[in-house]
Amino acid sequence: MKKATKIAFGAVAVLAVSAGVAGVTTYTLMQSRQDKNLSFYDEFQTASNVRYAALDATSMQPIDLTKAAESSLNSVVHIMSVQRSKVKTIQSQPDIFDFFFGDGRGRQQQVQTPEQRGFGSGVIISKDGYIVTNNHVIDGADEISVKLHDGREMKGRVIGTDPTTDLALVKIEGDDFPAIPVGDSERLKVGEWVLAVGNPFNLGSTVTAGIVSAKARGLGANGVESFIQTDAAINQGNSGGALVNANGELVGINAMLVSPTGAYSGYGFAIPTSIMTKVVTDLKQYGTVQRALLGIAGRNMGDETYPDEIRKEQKELGINDGVQVVEVTEGGSVDGVLEKNDVIMELNGKKVKTMAELQGSLAKYRPGDKIKLKVWRDKKEKTFTVTLKNAQGNTKIVKNADMELLGAAFREVPAELKKQLNLGYGVQVTGVSEGRMADSGIRKGFIILKANGKQLKTVQDLEEVMKAASQSPDQVLFMVGIYPSGKRANYAVDLSQN
Repeated sequence: MKKATKIAFGAVAVLAVSAGVAGVTTYTLMQSRQDKNLSFYDEFQTASNVRYAALDATSMQPIDLTKAAESSLNSVVHIMSVQRSKVKTIQSQPDIFDFFFGDGRGRQQQVQTPEQRGFGSGVIISKDGYIVTNNHVIDGADEISVKLHDGREMKGRVIGTDPTTDLALVKIEGDDFPAIPVGDSERLKVGEWVLAVGNPFNLGSTVTAGIVSAKARGLGANGVESFIQTDAAINQGNSGGALVNANGELVGINAMLVSPTGAYSGYGFAIPTSIMTKVVTDLKQYGTVQRALLGIAGRNMGDETYPDEIRKEQKELGINDGVQVVEVTEGGSVDGVLEKNDVIMELNGKKVKTMAELQGSLAKYRPGDKIKLKVWRDKKEKTFTVTLKNAQGNTKIVKNADMELLGAAFREVPAELKKQLNLGYGVQVTGVSEGRMADSGIRKGFIILKANGKQLKTVQDLEEVMKAASQSPDQVLFMVGIYPSGKRANYAVDLSQN
């Protein structure tokens, strides 16, 4: 089982706290209500009318965590992901004998990869079987097995994944599952008691307790992050498990730990439900996250680790807290609104001190939403209203592109044909029907050598490049290849979806 390392600095590593496998098959469940921005509670059959015996923190009395532990244990599942054994073709680096006696491309050999198994945790968030976990728990899985607290084992299927926040949505079939109540992570306070519930070291259901050590923590491990930091013990296998408050409500999804050894030594980190609810709602409704971007590069104000010239520049701005705008992206949400060296102070009335806080606040909105930014410019406060845009620079719904959009069938180029055409790799089009490939003029037999600059060796390579291209601003797949006749050709395939 492999351990995914998210980021390392000095002797301390930030680790994803589960074992995972690589190359996932994602099933997208598109809803008939795609064009409506539904809330988390509209989309999921969440637990309701639940009361707990845990005492309120404001009573200043000892907190009873037993009821919260008892109820949350039933909602946390054990997830095992399996990547089946596969035959892979490996291209060796050419040596001197290949140049003199071969074709100079090295030799190919086929190897049988062993079956790989990973494990982690997940949280049932709806009575009809939707489960939230970390993307790295199921990344690469050909099969997903879900074991409930009562011992039942069921097959899971992936509804959608979001590597940017390290979240994934999985579905098991059935009804009346013990869904956990979803709380508001924004109301968490530093010093508040929390429970970490999961399956560390593959031991089965385990509960640990601690307090919230910090909020909106940024580690540089994910594209979007605003972690809840806790000293509740988190270890390998806790990934995807629940961070629960004293009322038994889900307030975070445990994701990683900071450790000099790879095991727990003080702090764990969880993705707050303020981010989770938006991400999984989008995954269920659209198959992909509708991510709003400001369109800036920024840095925290007042960081003592900055070089002297940056610290001097920030001091001259006349403000200590906020996010300094370093660059404004052309065509982005704040293009023509914000300027370099503006300092973002608030987003919709919520104070912003760090990039992590800014990302956490922004993650709750979709393209098309309007927000108010309070900005420090020329030593004065200014307020701007901004309409948020997506990575494509517009407010349209972005759908998860799948291979059906291309309207073609594919296979790896047979060894005999590769030898005939002196090719080392490629994916061949074995049939073309109505779709984007036909619209672009691609015919049956075309061998795709590169797509958007990446060499294609398997059909999965093509699928990965296509999905990445569908989320890019251009939404175009540039293909370079050759026909069996020897004729070379280039095509541009439009992936945009109206």
